[in-house]
Amino acid sequence: MARPTPKTFDKQKIVADNRRAKFDYHIEDTFEAGIALQGTEVKALRGGEGSIRESYAEVRDGEVWLINANVPEFSHGNRNNHEPRRPRKLLLHSREIERMLGAVERKGMTLIPLNVYFNSRGRAKVELGLAKGKQAHDKRQTVKDRDWKRDKARLMREKG
Repeated sequence: MARPTPKTFDKQKIVADNRRAKFDYHIEDTFEAGIALQGTEVKALRGGEGSIRESYAEVRDGEVWLINANVPEFSHGNRNNHEPRRPRKLLLHSREIERMLGAVERKGMTLIPLNVYFNSRGRAKVELGLAKGKQAHDKRQTVKDRDWKRDKARLMREKG
């Protein structure tokens, strides 16, 4: 029997964060996935470089791929340096892949990478969110809620 996944993932060093995802999408569920990387990609990520701002994940032939994630070339790499925007395979259990595929096909959801990080064992991981796009009025409501929380905190701080 597989061990249950913890509610919060063990994030030691966050390399790339997709802050815009929570504004543009309703995040329904999150998954932790490993990334199949080449040697120079790992070194570039450990240096704190990388961007997942315009990236997404898709299921192809029973495998999940991270598309359009930018890991810049390693500065001290040689001719075997990696391609910055190549598709990277994500490592997930087949049961998780089937669940994602069903949600994407039936419910019209999207797989969005929320952040890339190294866990306590030093492995590069991606936190994937199963998301549904927000409408314009939902985004306005999000901005109103965020502003109200900020104003409320300011008022509480002033009143003591």
